[in-house]
Amino acid sequence: MDFLAQNRLWLLALVALLAVGYIFAQTRRHQYALRFTSSELLDSVAPRRPAWRRHVPAALFLAGMTAFVVSFAQPARVEEVPRERATVVIAIDVSLSMMSTDVSPDRFTSAVDAAVEFSSELPERFNLGLVLFDGRSAIRIPPTQNHTQVTQALESLDEADLGEGTSLGGAILTSLDALASVPPDETGSVPPARIVLLSDGTSTVPPSDDEGVAAANEAEVPVSTIAFGTVNGVITLDIEGVSQTIPVPVDAQNLATLAERTGGAAFSAASGDELRDVYADIGSAIGFEEDLVEVSWWFTGIGLVFLMLTAVTSLLWFSRLP
Repeated sequence: MDFLAQNRLWLLALVALLAVGYIFAQTRRHQYALRFTSSELLDSVAPRRPAWRRHVPAALFLAGMTAFVVSFAQPARVEEVPRERATVVIAIDVSLSMMSTDVSPDRFTSAVDAAVEFSSELPERFNLGLVLFDGRSAIRIPPTQNHTQVTQALESLDEADLGEGTSLGGAILTSLDALASVPPDETGSVPPARIVLLSDGTSTVPPSDDEGVAAANEAEVPVSTIAFGTVNGVITLDIEGVSQTIPVPVDAQNLATLAERTGGAAFSAASGDELRDVYADIGSAIGFEEDLVEVSWWFTGIGLVFLMLTAVTSLLWFSRLP
């Protein structure tokens, strides 16, 4: 535990002096009482009571004063506090493999539903953007604090938006372009940013993953990835009038490697419910930062409890307030 006003802890020395003074007074009281030879006078000066009861109110009082001094020194501990500003770009893979139904009801719908829930849980002052990518990538919604706009864009997506090819590198580059449009805050600093990339496969067209990783590292923007789907995923396509079943296994390892190389986190989810949990984890990581939070109120409360106990024990046992 840290103290924001550590120099005030010297007041604990005064509490220690009070403790020493109390012990000295008790010694003097005992010596004074022994001067009386009459037991009647001795009983009136130092009536017999259980020895420990005499010291309980004093001990409670000293404990209360200690708590108040600690409170006065403004104790603080490291806690997670919500960030006021950050920028998140959600990049969703809209390649044809997203039609696979190995994630109920299908990969595409599960990803969109989870993205909607994620956007609704972000702090209001967060900028949120949306990038769609297959073989090409495009900014659907530039980063904005109007999360409803992003939600509406997500809910308007359908299978007509799906296309051929996959370019993870292109998705990262386009997401960085979206982040570059966010102006500095009132202090002149750029809010922290992260790209959250949902995909189920490897790149099949340029730009390459290496290009995207290099650009993300240069911009110091972590890329968190979510691999969804299973190794048993398939899609059915009509090719030249012939219906063909094509395997589309998820490539979680490639996405995990991409995340690791950019300092992001890699997740894997096989169902819509798990994807929502993953989004909650990412939202927590982006939405909070560690900071010293003052907890003086906690020690003030302890001090008040000790003082109340001091009064109660003194009244019960000695019929007076200390």
